[in-house]
Amino acid sequence: MKPVTFSREETKAMVAEIQEYFQEELDQDIGSIPAEMLMRFFGERMGAHFYNRGLYDAQALVGKKMDSLTDEVLALEQPTRHLR
Repeated sequence: MKPVTFSREETKAMVAEIQEYFQEELDQDIGSIPAEMLMRFFGERMGAHFYNRGLYDAQALVGKKMDSLTDEVLALEQPTRHLR
């Protein structure tokens, strides 16, 4: 799997989220460099777990849609004397 990369703007936004979390939940200030290091750590070590969960969820959704589509196509079938 190729590594996930983020634009500088995306990275800045995530770093700000981490800093805000540390301030609100832990009452601690964290600098932008440690926050970015933490973001990269979680991305490298935990990112695949979140990525895979997204794939599993997408696969389940596509499966449900395909089942629904199959039902809709079969509903169009015209009656005949012959069995398929």
